[in-house]
Amino acid sequence: QVQLVESGGGLVQAGGSLRLSCAASGSIFSLSVMGWYRQAPGKQRELVAAITTGGTTNYADSVKGRFTISRDNAKNTVYLQMTSLKPEDTAVYYCKLDYTRRYYEPRIYWGQGTQVTVSS
Repeated sequence: QVQLVESGGGLVQAGGSLRLSCAASGSIFSLSVMGWYRQAPGKQRELVAAITTGGTTNYADSVKGRFTISRDNAKNTVYLQMTSLKPEDTAVYYCKLDYTRRYYEPRIYWGQGTQVTVSS
């Protein structure tokens, strides 16, 4: 079983920065694709950024150039550096671990979420 624990959320003014962290238990972190998702009130959960085991990243268009995802396999931790924050970035941010192997069912885990609020 894998547990994901997010931290780093909070209240920040527009234009400010925050860094989210997600620490994973277990031994499959380095073999897994990691992602950050967010869900605003009344909206569906959406992908913000993801990073593969090899370090390839992809971002939602709305955060490109402002957010950076990174991972530290030695610490079993994935980060989301958020800069130039906007009120529309306000949401609960979730960490996701996706461990997929050929011929096996994917193992998907979610964190509990951390609130990010950006005031105008």
